[in-house]
Amino acid sequence: MTLTLFAAAVPSTIGWSPTVAIIMIVCNVLAIAIGKFKIDQPNAGPGLPMPAMFGGMGLPALLGTTCFGHILGAGVILGFANMGML
Repeated sequence: MTLTLFAAAVPSTIGWSPTVAIIMIVCNVLAIAIGKFKIDQPNAGPGLPMPAMFGGMGLPALLGTTCFGHILGAGVILGFANMGML
């Protein structure tokens, strides 16, 4: 009986599609843009091989902004899927 209740409580999630990938990319680009203007010292720490590609950000700032972008993207994807837009 308990196993049946746990199985019923698990929501179905959306599978990967190009639309999901585009949403995640847009969320990451948005997070990098926000981080570039809001982080006090974005170029602190080890540099990247092509710093001009990421606006002169260092590795720690890039990792932090892309982590935020993935959290933001997961929320947007789950929200759109829950609303039936995906």
